[in-house]
Amino acid sequence: MTTRMPDDANQRVTPGDLLENLKAVIRDGEELLKATEGELGERIAEARANAEETLGSARERLREAGADIGPRARNAARSADKYVHENPWTAVAVAVGIGFLLGSLNRRR
Repeated sequence: MTTRMPDDANQRVTPGDLLENLKAVIRDGEELLKATEGELGERIAEARANAEETLGSARERLREAGADIGPRARNAARSADKYVHENPWTAVAVAVGIGFLLGSLNRRR
C-alpha cells in the first residue's frame, strides 16, 4: 500500500489526499478478503462479513464524495469568474502580486 502522507507536520492534507487514502484502504481490504477467501472458521467468517460491510459503506461514501466534488468545483469556478468580471482591476492586482511573490521565491533558489 502506498499512501501519501505530508512530509511536514505543518503541511495541509487535502480532500484529494483523503480520497486517495480511502481508495487505498478499500483496495487493501479487498485484497485481504481475497486472500482469506478459502479460510474456514467462525472468527474468520465473522471478520470477513464485518470487513465486507465496512468496505461496502466506504465504497458508497467514496461515490458520494466523488459526486459532490463536481458540483462544488463548478460553483467555485462560477464564483471566481463572477468576481473577476465584477472586479477586474482587483483580480489583475492580485495576479500581479502573486506573480511577483513567485518570481521572488524562484530567484532565491
